[in-house]
Amino acid sequence: MTTNRTRNKGTKAVTGASGININHLCTNVYFLIRHHPRGRLQLRRCVKWQAGFSIFLLFVGQIRYSIPEEMKKGSLIGNVAQDLGLDLKRLRTGRARIVTGEGTQYAELKTDKGILVVSERIDREQLCGYVTPCSFSFEIILENPMELHPVTIEILDENDHAPSFQNKELKFEISESATLGSRFLLESADDHDVGLNSLQNYILSPNNHFVLKQHSNTDGGKYAEMVLQKALDREERPHLSLKLIAVDGGNPQRSGSVNIDVTVLDANDNAPVFNQTVYRAYVLENAPKGTYITAVNATDADAGLNGRITYNFYKQKGAAAQLFNIDRDTGIVSVVGEIDHEKYTKFELTVEARDQGGLTDLSKIALEVADVNDNAPVINTMSFSSTVSENAPSDTTIAIINVKDSDTDDNGKVNCFIEGSEDFTIKSTLRNYYSLVTSAILDREQLSEYNITVIATDSGKPPLTSRHFFYLKVTDVNDNPPVFQESVYNSNLLENNSPGVSILTIRARDPDENQNARISYIIEESDLGGSPVGTYVSVNAESGVVHAVRSFDYEQIKNIKITIKAQDGGSPPLCSNVTVNIFIQDQNDNAPQVLYPVQSGASVVAEIVPRSADVGYLVTKVVAVDVDSGQNAWLSYKLQKATDRALFEVGLQNGEIRTVRQVTDKDAVKQRLTVVVEDNGQPSRSATVNVNVAVADSFPEVLSEFTDFTHDKEYNNNLTLYLVLALAAVSFLFITCLVVIVSVKIYRWRQSQLYYKSNLPVIPYYPPRYADTVGTGTLQHAYNYEVYRTTDSRRSDCKFVRPASQNVLMVDPNSTLTVQRAPSDKNMLDDLDSPVEVRYYFKPWHHPISACCDAADSSVSFVTSW
Repeated sequence: MTTNRTRNKGTKAVTGASGININHLCTNVYFLIRHHPRGRLQLRRCVKWQAGFSIFLLFVGQIRYSIPEEMKKGSLIGNVAQDLGLDLKRLRTGRARIVTGEGTQYAELKTDKGILVVSERIDREQLCGYVTPCSFSFEIILENPMELHPVTIEILDENDHAPSFQNKELKFEISESATLGSRFLLESADDHDVGLNSLQNYILSPNNHFVLKQHSNTDGGKYAEMVLQKALDREERPHLSLKLIAVDGGNPQRSGSVNIDVTVLDANDNAPVFNQTVYRAYVLENAPKGTYITAVNATDADAGLNGRITYNFYKQKGAAAQLFNIDRDTGIVSVVGEIDHEKYTKFELTVEARDQGGLTDLSKIALEVADVNDNAPVINTMSFSSTVSENAPSDTTIAIINVKDSDTDDNGKVNCFIEGSEDFTIKSTLRNYYSLVTSAILDREQLSEYNITVIATDSGKPPLTSRHFFYLKVTDVNDNPPVFQESVYNSNLLENNSPGVSILTIRARDPDENQNARISYIIEESDLGGSPVGTYVSVNAESGVVHAVRSFDYEQIKNIKITIKAQDGGSPPLCSNVTVNIFIQDQNDNAPQVLYPVQSGASVVAEIVPRSADVGYLVTKVVAVDVDSGQNAWLSYKLQKATDRALFEVGLQNGEIRTVRQVTDKDAVKQRLTVVVEDNGQPSRSATVNVNVAVADSFPEVLSEFTDFTHDKEYNNNLTLYLVLALAAVSFLFITCLVVIVSVKIYRWRQSQLYYKSNLPVIPYYPPRYADTVGTGTLQHAYNYEVYRTTDSRRSDCKFVRPASQNVLMVDPNSTLTVQRAPSDKNMLDDLDSPVEVRYYFKPWHHPISACCDAADSSVSFVTSW
């Protein structure tokens, strides 16, 4: 058999019902009759016999091959198609493949040729260890219809390992009083090969004291003992050096050796003796550390130290050395590692009892490992489709799985079912094979994905369960339009924003998937204030972020209303619209503007307060506006400076300047007040106005005192020249104003006559300045009318004030009329057609003091635009 091993490479080994390997039998017959005259005839009969068994096995569907170990990758194992009676087309259409539960797949199926070849290096010793015969099995599975063909490959041993010893040197301490026939167990050599290639014989180097005796274990292993045949004499020879050689039966033969060092001890003539030759015990797998197994016992006839016995495992190697421990003094054997029945079903332990003189005795422990249900079923996926159409019919196959359990008997019987899903079921097709199929039509809009749990439970006590999860996604069709999260989007934006700033983000959801759910955002074309809406705002087509295209001014535009369309990427696409309202919020970007009193650096206007004025006398009223809105336009008035702070106060809300005490003769005629007008914005803005007040009962007194207001100290020497020039200018302006007023009066009279004669409706005109369109400003209309009349005068004071301009009126004490063209304030009014502001003071010639008003007086103020 050994000499013919190379001839059996890649040949099919057919096994009959009696278990006879026909290949091996025919090979041996061939070599026996090769020189016989009728050898060829006998060989042909053997081949026919072999073919008959092959036909029988093809019928039952199971094949077996025998190959030597260490074959090269790609080496031929057997022709599966021929042996199974299948053609190559069936292998390809049936998606023939190898199914194995092992981590390494040693064989590969070539479906194009129908043969099995070696795919990985096969080491028989690594695969099976000392188990013989060595083989591994797998199954060839075909689909449509499903077929299962078990295949067993036997690995034949090659003599590729020499016997070896665990230790390089064996040391013995033997008393010189050791009796003849004393036995000393030697370390066994380890040969990973099996059969004739394994260890066959031990040889001891020639010596005068020891002979070698060989024995066989119950498992077929061989071990040797040194038997003392001549008494030792320590004084003559205290040390002996021997060599033990182990040889196998291979061709060529291999061997290994170990040195034996014998130290001769003095007088100990009794060796320990076990009370049993073999101890039998069993232990459950997965027994916890420290679990008691058994106890060995040996006795020694010696006394004292020579009779003290210690126990240990003799030259224990392999897994047993890591799993078990023996107490040195008591001989109790216990568990120190994790025992697995699936790896080792039994152990044979050698126990040595040694006395203090070096004498020993050996005994065996035959230990069986009992199986417990410690292995859950293993679920392997053979095929799986991760997606399925939502309109797929029932009984659509989703996956094919294989379930195995490494335990034995009832612990290895498995039941398989599905948990938590009524849309799927599992069916058993072949032994250990199951199909996962749909049991209803799926709807992706109701449930787009499934987490299917397949549960496999064995029949152990208690049962163990394994779960395998399948994630299944249902594919979609475009049947849902995008849906916005809100019906209307409202957002606020501060004015004076930077162009390109993000205003808000709109979101739409589409329950579809992939391209069907890819949403694009588009602004519907429309006009806003005569311009396309795209010149005001834009939207990012991907993210839905709405941006401002330009900076907004609250005073020009207060809100923007647009329509945005969300469109998916399906074919055909579906869409939906949403309304977006953008409200421009006011900022405090405009300072208050003082309308009255008008300020000018060229002249001085004074308010006259009689010395007889009572407490609370209304001196004047500061009128200011703020073009902002809301709290940014809430104005407050404060007195910042005053010649006499104890005489006047300013109303915080209305700007009225009143006296806070009785005016006395000691009060100075000239009173200068500085009023601060401040809005309520954050941060706040303010404006200041200077109010000149004259405390006097006569106009000459006022005129003499207020000449100092109109000039600086450096011009006091030229006072007369300035007064003359002022008088000339005022006279010229007065004449010009009279001409203008008469012309305007005539023009308005003619227009009124036309209105009376026409049937057309009269449309009132409101100047654009300071008109509050939302009712949040401080002025209701562009015209303010205030009438102040005195009780003793036949004329009125007429004040024409231009809005939003800070003008100072000139006062000439020698003239009854002052007229000035107001300069344009470029910071506040930019229009080229700004109205002309004219302020008139009509003073009665017979009573110049009548311009001063008491608490009951009244005057008239007009604001007009030309």
